[in-house]
Amino acid sequence: MIWYVAAGSAAGGVARYLLSGVIQRSSGTEFPIWTLVVNVTGSLLLGFLMRYLVEGTSVSAEARAMLTVGFCGGYTTFSTFSYELVTLWQQGSARRVAIYLFLSVALSLGGTVIGLAAAQSLIARQAERNTRTEGMEVS
Repeated sequence: MIWYVAAGSAAGGVARYLLSGVIQRSSGTEFPIWTLVVNVTGSLLLGFLMRYLVEGTSVSAEARAMLTVGFCGGYTTFSTFSYELVTLWQQGSARRVAIYLFLSVALSLGGTVIGLAAAQSLIARQAERNTRTEGMEVS
């Protein structure tokens, strides 16, 4: 099991590194937008995976751990988020701290809700498709 988590963590870390580099270079700001984007997309992905892998499809415990604990754990950056909040605070930027804190929490929660809803919608469509397919076989 641990090797599945390790492989997922490595892939998630590499994905975070590549995505954050692209975002930070293109944003042209010192505001930690890349961490915000990674945390929000990671929350969306984890919400989707937790719903879909548990309720929508049959996957092994190893695959589920690799994708959720491993990939999402390696991809998201809560420790970096915390460090950046403290750094902004130490720079005397209480307004930026408040904005970053609010956006990170609100958008990450929103991402999780959207991920859960997207997985539920996919599960419903698959169930509907399976019902239609079974109905054709009976005819």
